[in-house]
Amino acid sequence: MPVKVIIPTPLRPFAGKRDSAEFNAATVGEALGCLTAEFAELRRHLFTEEGKLRSFVNVYVNDEDIRYLAKEETRTKDGDTINIVPSIAGGIF
Repeated sequence: MPVKVIIPTPLRPFAGKRDSAEFNAATVGEALGCLTAEFAELRRHLFTEEGKLRSFVNVYVNDEDIRYLAKEETRTKDGDTINIVPSIAGGIF
C-alpha cells in the first residue's frame, strides 16, 4: 500500500484538479518528488528554485509536522497520509 498525498484546494488546478495522489515512497521528500514529477506545475508552488521546500508550505505526516521530525527526510510507511498545507495570510489593511 502506498502513501497518500493530500493536495490542498488552492493547488488542485496545478494537479489536474485531483484532491490526492498515491505513491510508493520511503520519505516525504521522495513522495513530494513523485508528486511534482507527475504534476510539474506544482513544483514552483512547493519548492524554491534551489529545490528547498518553500517556507510557507507546511507538510504533515499523519498529523505530525515534519519540521519537528526529520523534515523532508522523514520516513514514511505504507498507509501514511501526507498533508500539504500552504500558509494563508490575511487581515485588514
